[in-house]
Amino acid sequence: MYIDIDGIFDYLPHRYPFLLVDRVTNLVVGERIHGYKNVTFNEEMFNGHFPGKPIMPGVLILEAMAQISGILAFETRGSRPSDGKNYLFGGVEKARFRRPVIPGDRLDIVSSLAADRSMMVKFDCEASVDGELACSASLTIVEQEISLENVS
Repeated sequence: MYIDIDGIFDYLPHRYPFLLVDRVTNLVVGERIHGYKNVTFNEEMFNGHFPGKPIMPGVLILEAMAQISGILAFETRGSRPSDGKNYLFGGVEKARFRRPVIPGDRLDIVSSLAADRSMMVKFDCEASVDGELACSASLTIVEQEISLENVS
């Protein structure tokens, strides 16, 4: 399954500057998802992290992993924000950062479903640039009921 940016808007409530997934290139319901984020110099984060030596903050790499994992959770559970559901960050374990992510990089993200329980879903994630591991982590996201008045 391929999902372009317009389709991603159906899954994630995030918008610029906090939408950190540009495309889903492969999705196997209940198993794994592949996608990417194009990292560009004109993004807000690089105004202060760091002037003259821009590096994507590690917490935003983790957020990109959580966002793509959320798409897999929606597909696996057969729901969308328009159904009154959302997923929030619940936890991070075993996060390791191996290389900096800089403007011009394409951050390739893979997330695999590790556990699916009542209100939470756990994923094993990796983010890489040009085949070189940039970050790995186990993430937990928690299902939240939302008011449909807040979903556009």
